[in-house]
Amino acid sequence: MTVTWEECGWQGLTPRVGRCRLPGWDCTVGLVAGDGAALMIDAGSSVREGARLRTEACRLLGGARVTHLALTHPHFDHVFGAAAFAGVEVFGAVGIDGVLTRDRDALRADAVHHGLPPSDATEAADLLVLPRHVVSGEWTLDLGGGVRVLLANVGPGHTGHDLAVLVSEGAREVVFCGDLVEESGEPQAGPDAIPSRWPAALDRLLALGGEDALYVPGHGAVVDAAFVRAQRDALARRFGVSD
Repeated sequence: MTVTWEECGWQGLTPRVGRCRLPGWDCTVGLVAGDGAALMIDAGSSVREGARLRTEACRLLGGARVTHLALTHPHFDHVFGAAAFAGVEVFGAVGIDGVLTRDRDALRADAVHHGLPPSDATEAADLLVLPRHVVSGEWTLDLGGGVRVLLANVGPGHTGHDLAVLVSEGAREVVFCGDLVEESGEPQAGPDAIPSRWPAALDRLLALGGEDALYVPGHGAVVDAAFVRAQRDALARRFGVSD
């Protein structure tokens, strides 16, 4: 890193892993810097926001560019900025490409309903990027410099297509959870949620990261395993899911 995370308004989680809480919907994006490769986790809520993230990432990477993009799930505040990352290898859970193709108009309408300017929503929907690589189980990326990333299809839960990102750098592990975990409010279960499977998805998250990992929610502050476990139990009670 040629500048610190904090100089760009990001939160450093390890020397090579950081995250940014975006304005508006408090959506988290992550950046993992390897040697010669870099992964962005989610892309923001508009092409304009995605372009800002690309510029900030370039500065953090000392002029290098993002080479990989992982989309944690197909909601507008996480995917609508993807068109700003031209030429990047894009990953998502198997089936996300179908959702983004079939529900393009619904995603645009949802974005406008939540306050995104109609022109921005239309631009993002028209330019919507489909993942080139779909993950049905697990996919490992070696970004160089001792930084390894595991993309894991841990859903369904928050949606039918939830992808978690486990970053291993030295002794520290960081798990980007998408909206399977939320800290700034109660987890949101929209019409595409699979409530009966959500607790099991969190069990898989905990198995991936273990007790000592940092867990990065889709919205809110970084949490620990105890928080994830408590949210898992609360969701099981809320939806009447037995162990």
